[in-house]
Amino acid sequence: MANTQELQDLVTQVRRDILRMVHKVNSGHPGGSLGCTEFFVALYNEVMELKEGFDMDGNDEDLFFLSNGHISPVFYSVLARRGYFPIEELNTFRLINSRLQGHPTTHEGLPGVRIASGSLGQGLSVAIGAALAKKLNGDSHLIYSLHGDGELQEGQNWEAIMYAAGNKVDNLIATIDRNGQQIDGATEEVLPLGDIAEKFKVFGWDVLEISNGNDLEQVISGMKEAKSRTGKGKPVCVVMTTVMGNGVDFMMHTHAWHGKAPNDEQLANALGQNPETLGDY
Repeated sequence: MANTQELQDLVTQVRRDILRMVHKVNSGHPGGSLGCTEFFVALYNEVMELKEGFDMDGNDEDLFFLSNGHISPVFYSVLARRGYFPIEELNTFRLINSRLQGHPTTHEGLPGVRIASGSLGQGLSVAIGAALAKKLNGDSHLIYSLHGDGELQEGQNWEAIMYAAGNKVDNLIATIDRNGQQIDGATEEVLPLGDIAEKFKVFGWDVLEISNGNDLEQVISGMKEAKSRTGKGKPVCVVMTTVMGNGVDFMMHTHAWHGKAPNDEQLANALGQNPETLGDY
């Protein structure tokens, strides 16, 4: 386990990785990636119980499924800096024949990735299947998943949410990134989501909220609290409020950087706000 400063240094370095990756190929999704950096760093370094190495079965360890796969830059950076594959491979992001495609894909055989994504709204169904498999195998480890708030506008989510509660899938923790933004604008303008926490409660989930998902210590304590609520007959939902583009002042509080790369001048500005801490790839 790293100390808080070491984890904060990792957060800053991951933000640099995200910015440099999308800038190099002038393509990718920096906004949501930057907003979820603390979550990924906390999850992979403080919260989940992980084995050394990687295999697709994932027996006797916690598993994570990324449903909103377009925020692959943050996922790739954290996986690489956790040792799943060489950090230098981040240089290949979105290049032809790279294992680091725009959306994670199992076809490329990238360690750490257990499902392909693309169409939104499917990750919770996969996570439920994995959670049920853990139960059938007598494996007491947990399943974690991450979903965008705009992604909840996809109907399949609500079938899965109902199924998980109805079948007492209580080894599952689904986190909702509540940044209030999606590709076309603010979520409440595109299709209002209302009170997400209350919706999950009505569907039979145990729900807790992280009011500042960009506060590393709050994320760690919130996710550990979620972990303590598993095994009690209900799936657990964490509604985590974040700021899209967090850590880069001109990218924050707007959907404009959902899927746009910075130019050279903007990159220099953004990197200046996130000084190198652990070494660039």
